[in-house]
Amino acid sequence: MSTLPVIAAVDGSQDSLRALDWAVDAARGRAAPLRVVHVRQYAAWAQGDVLVAGPPDTGEDPVLEEARTRLGDRADAPVTEYLGMEGVPGAALPELGADAQLLVLGSRGRGGFASLLLGSNSLAAARDAECPVVVVPRPGREVHGEPPAEPGPRVVVGLHVDSPDDAVLSFAFAEAERRDARLQVVVAYPWPVQTWAAAGQMMPLVIDEVSVESETRVLADGLLAPWRGRHPDVRADTHVVAGDAAGHLVAASRDAELVVVGRHRRRLLAPARMMGSVTHAVLLHAASPVAVVPPAPPEE
Repeated sequence: MSTLPVIAAVDGSQDSLRALDWAVDAARGRAAPLRVVHVRQYAAWAQGDVLVAGPPDTGEDPVLEEARTRLGDRADAPVTEYLGMEGVPGAALPELGADAQLLVLGSRGRGGFASLLLGSNSLAAARDAECPVVVVPRPGREVHGEPPAEPGPRVVVGLHVDSPDDAVLSFAFAEAERRDARLQVVVAYPWPVQTWAAAGQMMPLVIDEVSVESETRVLADGLLAPWRGRHPDVRADTHVVAGDAAGHLVAASRDAELVVVGRHRRRLLAPARMMGSVTHAVLLHAASPVAVVPPAPPEE
């Protein structure tokens, strides 16, 4: 059994309870323990010297009791511990990711406006946690696009051929293998390609789109080859498409078990953690759970 748990963040909302159910299956599939965490919000802005999170609270917690009752009838539940804390959830939850192999949250909690598609705590965790973060959306999200070409379990991953990330591909292939699912690799290239001609003017380049698509496919298959070798039982299909990567990933999320996307790597002139516009859009609109994977550590 792995020593690192799968963490499910709960707050009593239906979104968090759906995330708890997802986390149970994830922990069981990884042969890992499950840690159910409830961070009770306090007003950090009103206390200048307040900590991000206080020590664990051993008192009664109705939210944790509800989670305990929900899992009590599940014979397949993994070894589970329950942890109550006081603090700022948007800061405390990402910190918990340092000692977890996966952090699972609902798309929204109890707070905020009913029209919000993504809560601030889920956004903060996806942006800042050191482990992969899975955000489970509300059911019924509609996405546009054709239905899957063939039935069966499917994991979707976005691949940027100009800046591939081994951590994203490693997570996606492992997840597809764990679920006995095929892996749909979405590779988008910008089209039409334009360049500046004069101030305020854009000119299309004389480039053959078929050539761009072919070169993109060659690059993608070259990047995927090592992972296909490491996971011979995973069927990885490359889907090379023109245009907006976020739109294609959202469309592919229809009936998918999981969509896997990466997070931007820190840069010298941008040291703060950033998700990127594609990942943010996928979190907002995908119909399936979304895994946001932090970048692999830079090579020495």
